[in-house]
Amino acid sequence: MALVELHDADDPRLADYRNLTDVQLRLVREPAEGLYIAESSKVLRRAVDAGHAPRSFLLAPKWLPDLEDVLARFPSVPAFVAPEAVLEAITGFHLHRGALAAMHRPAPLPLEEILASARRVAIIEDMVDHTNLGAVFRSAAALGIDAVLVSPRSADPLYRRAVRVSMGSVFQVPWARLPSWPEDLAAVRAAGFTLAALALTPGAVALGAFPARGHERLALLLGTEGDGLTDAALAEADVALTIPMHGGVDSLNVAAAAAVAFWECRYESTADTPGGAAV
Repeated sequence: MALVELHDADDPRLADYRNLTDVQLRLVREPAEGLYIAESSKVLRRAVDAGHAPRSFLLAPKWLPDLEDVLARFPSVPAFVAPEAVLEAITGFHLHRGALAAMHRPAPLPLEEILASARRVAIIEDMVDHTNLGAVFRSAAALGIDAVLVSPRSADPLYRRAVRVSMGSVFQVPWARLPSWPEDLAAVRAAGFTLAALALTPGAVALGAFPARGHERLALLLGTEGDGLTDAALAEADVALTIPMHGGVDSLNVAAAAAVAFWECRYESTADTPGGAAV
């Protein structure tokens, strides 16, 4: 293993890890430089198991035994080891899970490739909250969504917080950013998908009354926090769906609504053998 002990937070070799709390800077810098940050040993493992290549590792000494097998897989990749106080000075926050990796960002997947074998797709319009986006990806992985598509103004699925909240599910679920919005929705429909929008709009169908299993290919459109889907996106939808509310509640958080819709609209065949769920 290429272990490098550090005691200086200003070491130039740590440039990938600086200003991690500056969201706007990282959202510009990381895609431009072809990198993303994997935080925690579990997320880091899922990243490399998905075939993503590390640029370097950064961890506290106590995490060395836990990650020794991962580091051994990449003997030429530097593994920087530093006391927790130095790590906090570098990153700008306390590393509760004590391990980071700067990863090479994988090449974007072509939309045609993503849609070729998909049965259920989630399409996200302008979701800017990384916590919500990460939660949507985690639900997508757990509840049978084959791919996630995001609009140009949506948050970055590979931003550190989205990756962490998803518990690495962003590496499991194929995703792509649609460059032309909402025009690219036509390509999804052309691939045989029915476009179903989750929206409080006149004529919307209650989710439980929608015959989801009658649709071989279904794409669920989810809007931004608060405002929901734009009129332009709604105009592209074949049907609008709502989740009936009780107890005087008028709506759910978008990540919670997504999970409900994913489950209700899941694709099932006679060969499916679903497992249990932990609550």
